[in-house]
Amino acid sequence: MIDHLICDCDGVLVDSEIIADRVMLDVLTETFPGIDFHPVVKTAFGQQTSRFLAGLETKFGLTMPPDFVDTIEARVSVELARSVGPIKGVRRALEMCGLPVAVVSNSRMERVQASVRRAGLDEIVGNRVFSAQQVARPKPYPDVYLFAAETLGVDPSRCLVVEDSIAGLTAARAAGMKTIAFIGASHIPSGYAQVLHETGITRIMAHMDELPALVDAGVRGDFGDVLS
Repeated sequence: MIDHLICDCDGVLVDSEIIADRVMLDVLTETFPGIDFHPVVKTAFGQQTSRFLAGLETKFGLTMPPDFVDTIEARVSVELARSVGPIKGVRRALEMCGLPVAVVSNSRMERVQASVRRAGLDEIVGNRVFSAQQVARPKPYPDVYLFAAETLGVDPSRCLVVEDSIAGLTAARAAGMKTIAFIGASHIPSGYAQVLHETGITRIMAHMDELPALVDAGVRGDFGDVLS
């Protein structure tokens, strides 16, 4: 039985990942000219910026400038304020689901709250916004999902999560929550649905108008013990 709906923010509520990736690529290229970051930036979605950059330091033998995360986040915030929009149909889908909606993200709290406002979801989400800044470990660890469930006063098994990234789906499943993979955002690569299938994820949707029926199935208990 499901009685709480939890959504990732970037790539689920707002179509922001493609913007953030473009800014990340621009800043990295400006800072380290001569290195082709295109292939690796495509793998960034779902990761916390600081952890992604730490991986680049190891991969390329680099040392990031001081406050580099802050530099990138500031540039991303400016661009999101200029051009980000909600995922098509997300507000209507959430309204039709009829469950309390929370947001759980690896992004910084200020960015998540701003994205919720820009998507026009303030009234639906309220103060049920959670960031990996509030816990020891970001997704793919389950910490932020477990923290959200504890704060909301709900058992993790009664939560249904909508995520776009494998890291996020892994985190939610590790927390004991049921999941839906959303593949309708602009940053999703071709063939991603097959990749998800190969990791054992079966509940996959390409459009937000599919969400209410999936939530109804979860509320009825039709998912059984199958997390994904």
